[in-house]
Amino acid sequence: MILQKHGKGKIMIKKVGRSACTSILIGKKATIDQSIIIGRNEDCKTAWPKHLAFNQHQVKINNIFKSKANKFTIDLPNEIFSYSSTPEWTDQYGLFEEDGFNEYHVAMSATESAYANERVLACDPFNEETGILEEAMITVVLPYIKTARDGIKRLGNIVETHGAAEANGILFADKNEAWYMEIGSGHHWVAQRIPDDSYAVVANQLSIQIIDFNDSDNFMYSNNINQFVIDHNLWPQDKPFDFRRIFGTHDDSDLTYNTPRVWIGQKILTPSVSNQPQSFELPFIQKPDHPISIEDAQRVLSDHYNGTPYDLTKAKNVNNSTFRPISIATTQESHLLQLKDQNMTQWLALGIASQSVYIPFYPQGTIVPNLFKYGKKEYSANSAYWVFKLAGTLVDRNWAKYSPYLINTQKEVRYTLKKIRYQYDQKLVNETQQNKVIDIVNQANKEMAQVAIKAFKKLISQLITLQTADSPLSFKIDPNL
Repeated sequence: MILQKHGKGKIMIKKVGRSACTSILIGKKATIDQSIIIGRNEDCKTAWPKHLAFNQHQVKINNIFKSKANKFTIDLPNEIFSYSSTPEWTDQYGLFEEDGFNEYHVAMSATESAYANERVLACDPFNEETGILEEAMITVVLPYIKTARDGIKRLGNIVETHGAAEANGILFADKNEAWYMEIGSGHHWVAQRIPDDSYAVVANQLSIQIIDFNDSDNFMYSNNINQFVIDHNLWPQDKPFDFRRIFGTHDDSDLTYNTPRVWIGQKILTPSVSNQPQSFELPFIQKPDHPISIEDAQRVLSDHYNGTPYDLTKAKNVNNSTFRPISIATTQESHLLQLKDQNMTQWLALGIASQSVYIPFYPQGTIVPNLFKYGKKEYSANSAYWVFKLAGTLVDRNWAKYSPYLINTQKEVRYTLKKIRYQYDQKLVNETQQNKVIDIVNQANKEMAQVAIKAFKKLISQLITLQTADSPLSFKIDPNL
C-alpha cells in the first residue's frame, strides 16, 4: 500500500517504506474442492485500522468519483452494484476499499504495489497528478463489472485514458477463472489468466513473464504495448515478449525484500521443486505438489519463514532479519476471496495474519458485525481490529513464552468458525427467498464475529494476567519472611 497526501498547491506522493503486500491466486483445479481462491495481505503501518463494509445496490445520478489522494476524477455509471469491502478507518488519504465481492459474484483485490524500471518510465512516466491510484481502484471498478474479464477491461481502459499514478498488481476472479493484472507504466498494462491447475504468489514485483499476443483466452494487454516496446527499443523484436524483464526491476532490494517471499510461498505449496530465495528466475506460474486447501492459502499469507533459518520469531533474527517476511507487523488485514459455483466466502483476518484468525464471512450480507465497523488510529476496546492487534502485541512481548497460548486460541476458533459456517451453509441450500437468505447470512456473520472476538478477548485477559509476573521490579522473596 502507498498513502497519498496533498501538499499545499501540489501533489505529494508519500511512500510508506517498501512495506506493501503479498498476493496469492489459485486456479480451480489446483484446490481440493475445485474452488477459485485469490487473496492478499494489505500492509502499510503497524497501527492503521481497517473496517468491514457491505455496500448496497443503489442508483446515483451524476455519479462522479473524485480522489482525495490526487486529482483523479472519473464519471461513473449511475447503477452501483452491491459489493463488500475493507475500507480504511479514515478517508483522509482516500478510501482504500482494497477487496471484496460484488452481487455478480466477481472478486477483486487491489493492489499489490510494484515497481517499474527507469527505462520504461522515461518513455511513459506515471501520471501522478491525475492518474488512478490504489485507493480508488475497488471503488471505481468492482461495483460496475459482471465478470473478471470485465474488470480487467474496465481498469485497463481507465489506465489508458486517465493514466496510472503508480505500478500495481490487481487480482480478479469469478466462478470460472482467476486473473492477475499488472500496470507497468503510465498507460501500459498486461493481464494473465491463472491456469486452472496452477497458482501464483506475488510479492511487490512485476511478475508476469512471457505474453502470447495470439492467445486471447489467457492474456489481455493495453493497446499497442508491443509497438510501444519496439518503438522505444526496450526489447529485441526476435525475443519472446517478457513483461517482467521489459517493465520490471531486478535490483538488490528485490533480493531481500521481494523474491524470498515468492520462494517461501512456492516452497510451502511445491516443496518438490528446489529453488533459492534470492533467485530472479522464480516462475510466475507454479503447480502445487498436492491440491491446495483454504488452510494452505492461509498458511502462505501467515508465513514468517516458519521452520527456516530466516524465521523472524527466532531470537537471533530479532532486529537482524535476513529477508522481509510475508506476515509482517505492518499488515492491516489479510483476506482470501473464495468462489465455488454460487458460493462466496470472504475470509478476513484483521491485523497480522499469523496473530489473528480468518473469519469466513458471507459477503452478500447487509449488516456489518458491530466491532468490525469501528477503530481509529489510537487503540480502542470497541474495535475488532484492535482486539486482534492487542492480542498480538501481548504475545510479541515474549514470543517463545506466549505464542502457545495464541496458537491454541487460533486452533479452537478456526474449528468453531468452520463448524458454524457449515451449519449455516446447510440452512441456505434450499432457501430460495432472498430476504430469508439475507437474514441467515447476517445472523451467521454476527455469530462468527462474536465467537472470534470473545475468544481473543479471553486470550487477552489470560496474557495480561500472566504478564503481571514479568515485571523487571520482580524480586525473589525469602519464603521464611
